[in-house]
Amino acid sequence: MNVAGKICVVTGGASGIGKALASRFVAEGAKAVVIADLNADSVSSVAAQMGAQFFALDVRDETAIASMVAAIEAEHGQIDLFCSNAGIIGVDGAPWWATGADNDMWQRMWEIHLMSHVYAARACLPGMIARGEGYFLNTASAAGLLAQIGSAPYSVTKHAAVSFAECLAITHADDGIKVSCLCPQAVDTAMTAGTEGGGVAGVDGMLSAEAVADAVIKGLDAESFLILPHPEVEEYRQNKARSYERWLGGMRKLRRLFTDPAGQ
Repeated sequence: MNVAGKICVVTGGASGIGKALASRFVAEGAKAVVIADLNADSVSSVAAQMGAQFFALDVRDETAIASMVAAIEAEHGQIDLFCSNAGIIGVDGAPWWATGADNDMWQRMWEIHLMSHVYAARACLPGMIARGEGYFLNTASAAGLLAQIGSAPYSVTKHAAVSFAECLAITHADDGIKVSCLCPQAVDTAMTAGTEGGGVAGVDGMLSAEAVADAVIKGLDAESFLILPHPEVEEYRQNKARSYERWLGGMRKLRRLFTDPAGQ
């Protein structure tokens, strides 16, 4: 997919990867770029800077997502690319048990990292299927293929995000729907601010959001399901598939290298 001339929507678009994606889509000649974000002041300012449209909304609100999609389709006729990108981070906390995070964190991550993707697809699929084409770019994480040491809810919900992207790709390929799943390791954004080199996720280096956007453009052009800005992730994924026991042992060893398992 080439985004030139396309109608592109990006959630979590006021900062980080989302902002970099939206800016790159504008530079690539998208017909219209729409960014959505929870922070009303930031999203309006960023949209004005890049000449994009914006919506201030909470991606956990299915009605708000559906209303946004309907408004965009009414104005532009269709949505070609929907980037479900919004995300948050949080850690398990002392004593660093896998059950350490509170229920509120689990629920928020579930709603933002998975259900917002479901809501976006539910709203966009009717129009895309009717046209016989459409594209979803769902931001997950390398944690969704591997694990996030020190944050069970992040790891689990990012795995769910990858799984839902797989479901979209399997179920709707014959409808003309394309799907890519973005799975970076550490990226220099507000989510990694305050960590040293991106923490445990930064063992292979921390990329800029712009570098991730570069990888996305290449991945969309190739229509790759997995977009891996850190190429090492593919090796780790294959190691996990070859021997779960060996992979688990390696992850335990990595955890021990960090006195604070979250890498904070």
